[in-house]
Amino acid sequence: MTASSTELLAGLNWRYATKKFDPTRRIPESTWAALEEALRLAPSSFGLQPWKFLVVQTPELRQQLRAASWGQSQVTDASHYVVFTALRSTTEGDVDRFLRSQSETRGTPIEALAGYRKVLVDFLAKGWASKDLQGWNTRQVYLALGQFMTAAALLGVDTCPMEGLDMAAYDRILGLDGTRFTTVCACAVGHRAADDKYATAKKVRYPLADVVERR
Repeated sequence: MTASSTELLAGLNWRYATKKFDPTRRIPESTWAALEEALRLAPSSFGLQPWKFLVVQTPELRQQLRAASWGQSQVTDASHYVVFTALRSTTEGDVDRFLRSQSETRGTPIEALAGYRKVLVDFLAKGWASKDLQGWNTRQVYLALGQFMTAAALLGVDTCPMEGLDMAAYDRILGLDGTRFTTVCACAVGHRAADDKYATAKKVRYPLADVVERR
């Protein structure tokens, strides 16, 4: 089953960065399960999936994260709050883990993936991203964020992507210091409040001809 072009555009026009969530409305479990699956299915370079998505449910943690987000109410008022983290680096061990998964999923002998392994390992050591693997991984995380927000819009769920936060404080609060993962951004997820004035504000976007060029 696929969404029609009309349904897609309706969802994207309906979506906005929700500034005020209704704290009384919860996302149904079945809907949230689908959104978590949208995260799992997100694309990444080479398929390496250099991320972890932290769904923060504990009220005390949410309060601490709000304080580390300049008091923004979305952190605590949204039904769900997801912190997007990226690997600080990518190693041969990460490549081997991915290739084992590929072998098991597709039934491909691990020996048959030796050539692909060399391509990946060489890229990590000498490719354009090798000088900043954390930055490369961070860009992969934004692919997942984009897919997540689009999926939410198609399901009638509001989101607010958030970078206005103290990432070092997030790492400390969430116990990421000393681990392989670090905070990149977050996303509040839920349902807009009836009195959020931004819900009816017109989108400010440049004309299509200014942003899409056909050659």
